[in-house]
Amino acid sequence: MEKKLIIKNTNELDFIRPNDKAAAGSMLAKAIGDKEGWDDYVMRIVRIESNGTSFNHNHSWPHINYYIKGEGVLQMEGVDYRVSSGDCSYVPGGHMHQWRNETNEIFEFICIVPKEGHNI
Repeated sequence: MEKKLIIKNTNELDFIRPNDKAAAGSMLAKAIGDKEGWDDYVMRIVRIESNGTSFNHNHSWPHINYYIKGEGVLQMEGVDYRVSSGDCSYVPGGHMHQWRNETNEIFEFICIVPKEGHNI
């Protein structure tokens, strides 16, 4: 595939909401991946509404995150870490982790995973 410049606005992405109460108030959109020429990784945009949460989950691949809007809690192995816009994080594979929004504002961040980590 020929590599080309890609520019997208997050307001044009198709956000998907998990059909599971364990991730109430969260949504995810694929921004850049194989269709855009990034064959091995996927950049997703995650939005978590007020009092929302992601799944509390564990898998073998890492997450690389950059926090765009708002603030939230990244919990890893039962320990809470406050994160806010401008922060970044690396969540290693093999650890239980979850994001929560305990504010009244949208919490939004970039989440980069290897392609096997994007299964929606």
